[in-house]
Amino acid sequence: MPTVLVVGATRGLGASLVNQYASNKDTTVFGTTRKAAGPSDSKFNEKIVWVPNIDVSEDSCGRNLVNQLGSLGGGGGMVEGGVHAFDVVIITAGYFKTEDFTNGPNWEDEVKMYKTSAISPPFIVHSLFRAKYLTKGSKVLLISSESGSIYLRHEKEGGGNYGHHASKSALNMVGKLLSLDLKDKGVIISILHPGFMRTEMTAGVGFDKYWDAGGAVTPDEAAQTLVQWAEHLDISKTGQYWAPRGPRDIGTAEETIGKDLPTPLQLPW
Repeated sequence: MPTVLVVGATRGLGASLVNQYASNKDTTVFGTTRKAAGPSDSKFNEKIVWVPNIDVSEDSCGRNLVNQLGSLGGGGGMVEGGVHAFDVVIITAGYFKTEDFTNGPNWEDEVKMYKTSAISPPFIVHSLFRAKYLTKGSKVLLISSESGSIYLRHEKEGGGNYGHHASKSALNMVGKLLSLDLKDKGVIISILHPGFMRTEMTAGVGFDKYWDAGGAVTPDEAAQTLVQWAEHLDISKTGQYWAPRGPRDIGTAEETIGKDLPTPLQLPW
């Protein structure tokens, strides 16, 4: 019976992922929330086991996650027999604030973007591995973005959004380094651009005006692609940076990489 953990599961892509995994009767699904209890919203599958009080912007996020998982199993906990090693862990928690050179960068926003996107993942992965929630064959999907590729940056889209782009670049580096640390343990690290999505996050920064022209997909569509990617993922792709949906929503792909690109597409750093 596959066991899946989604970090950042209450909205957007994370919400779609936990629901898609929970729709499989043979899959046990855990989802994290920053709040003291899981959402009561009927849009969530009742099978989802919620892991409360996980804030990835806090330095204790990894320890808290392991402690909460431990409290969910055994001794009258919510999961009979305790929580065992995860087959798939997806870290999708995100934070996005726009910046431009005219108005200048924002220190607090940038710090939060770095904490959420790039600083928390190694603490989470390290804690899960030490607690034996990650073992040989476990797959960790780090949800990055094509915006983290230095190679793909082009005058067509210009500068700005320093914290967003650079925190995703930092996440890519973290993923590569974790893959080197964990390859001989048999733990797979996959760094992914899930696609440009029609989410509250992109709408909240005004990017909904680009949804149609940019080929934005729904979180459910992106989640379906990621579930399929995880199913077929093996150690040969550990530490690599991919766009499973291909170049269709990468606005600078043709200018920087070329035409007639494949799907899925391995992205340049």
